[in-house]
Amino acid sequence: MSHPHLFSPLKLGALTLPNRMVMAPLTRSRAGQPDNVPTVLNAEYYAQRATAGLIISEATQVSPQGQGYAWTPGLYTDAQQAGWSTVTAAVHAAGGRMVAQLWHVGRISHPLLQPEGGAPVAPSALTAAAQCFVVNTDGTPANVPCGQPRALAADELPAIVADYAAAARRAQAAGFDGVELHMANGYLLNQFLATGSNQRTDDYGGSLVNRARFPLAVLDAVIAVLGADKVGVRLSPFGTFNDIQDDEAEAMALYLAQAFSARGIAYLHIAEPDWAGGAPLPAEMRPKLRAAFNGALLFAGGYDAARAEALLASGLADAVAFGRPYIANPDLVARFAQNAPLNTPNPQLFYGGGAQGYTDYPTR
Repeated sequence: MSHPHLFSPLKLGALTLPNRMVMAPLTRSRAGQPDNVPTVLNAEYYAQRATAGLIISEATQVSPQGQGYAWTPGLYTDAQQAGWSTVTAAVHAAGGRMVAQLWHVGRISHPLLQPEGGAPVAPSALTAAAQCFVVNTDGTPANVPCGQPRALAADELPAIVADYAAAARRAQAAGFDGVELHMANGYLLNQFLATGSNQRTDDYGGSLVNRARFPLAVLDAVIAVLGADKVGVRLSPFGTFNDIQDDEAEAMALYLAQAFSARGIAYLHIAEPDWAGGAPLPAEMRPKLRAAFNGALLFAGGYDAARAEALLASGLADAVAFGRPYIANPDLVARFAQNAPLNTPNPQLFYGGGAQGYTDYPTR
């Protein structure tokens, strides 16, 4: 076999994966409307990709306040939980494993998406130079600049922690095999971590320890629900997506990796910065993360089979996550095993719509 490491099994917390190919979380904006409920079409899409060692769901908001794009699924109502149950049942019936990525977008939102047209929330009242996907009042979808956020009061944070814990309980009830906390890519938890978006002067801002306090409180609440061996975290050190900027990117990533180790979480998932136009991840970060974190390390960011195999063979990663290749190749595992050519994804069909560009990519 040409990729022996990619096709070897892996113990990932409470799960055993048959291979080390992970389907990365991919926003597709195809949740059922009006209430952002996963549908039978979503179940078909994920089940088609169930040969992945692990599927990480598209980012899923933990509350109405946590939504920043139209038509993304939630995990805070009974109907959404039931919809996700249909998805996980289909994935399990096809032999797969799936975790839910829990998400609050923070300032990457707009009043059109917020309850009662309110302002998005953030650690500090700093507007992101980024885009949101909304449905205008006349029903037309549009990309618009993010709205001006308001700074969260410290006494609002426990309710958001509770939203994450409640979503973790719903994920468990919906049949997910675990959850991934989204602390990456410029969303709320990343906004607290990063110096450029967190200018607070209370216990949740300033020092590195203070900036990590709220994200770690969320993690602890989710661990209390599921157990650490069913929890992973996604970070994006050095990332610039969604106007995030951090003067202490390396120090924060390594501090968190040690904090995650102490808690015994299943895995740490690194979104490399160059997937969204940033510079490549500094080469020295991988060995530093390996030394700081004792669980499984996953990396994502434009990998092909050869690069993924080389990274796994180096011992610096335990699994590799693939995004766009999984959009266009539901049978990606088989294609890599056979060194077969890949379908090319159509970016015009990434977001919104129905089966076209979603469940109609051909298998071999």
